[in-house]
Amino acid sequence: MADFTHFNADGRARMVDVSEKQETQRTALAAGTVFVNAETFRLIETGGMAKGDVLATAQIAGIMAAKKTAELIPMCHPIPLAHVDLQFTMNAEKRTVEILSEAKSVWVTGVEMEALTAVSIAALTIYDMCKAVQKDIEIGNIRLLKKTGGKSGTFTREGDDGGSRSD
Repeated sequence: MADFTHFNADGRARMVDVSEKQETQRTALAAGTVFVNAETFRLIETGGMAKGDVLATAQIAGIMAAKKTAELIPMCHPIPLAHVDLQFTMNAEKRTVEILSEAKSVWVTGVEMEALTAVSIAALTIYDMCKAVQKDIEIGNIRLLKKTGGKSGTFTREGDDGGSRSD
């Protein structure tokens, strides 16, 4: 169990002790994709969904979710977020909504989980707002693109294709 930091000597779950770590600037970029049909895509793009502005609502939901990550993920540390933002890219050819989130903090542990949570909840919000029109919406490719800061330094995902799926 020595390689797994979230287990104590008895093999039980624990929150990692970060009290000796140094504060550094931390950033994380995460992405995910929502796959919809042509009608759902049109309604999102034109603002015609009955529940309202899908992307504006997903934006707010993603930010709120990032702020609550430690309440959702059992071993996550609550961290002071300095910045959270989400961007949405509509791709008519693929009928996708690509979600990109960025999270920043100056603290002793990273913000990867906050960026990933923001993407996940934004995608689920898109699903929720569109499910009356389309039940078979797919959410996929949720992934960390980049993280900076801390002892482990910078990680950048190599060869990211920006949201393709294998059909």
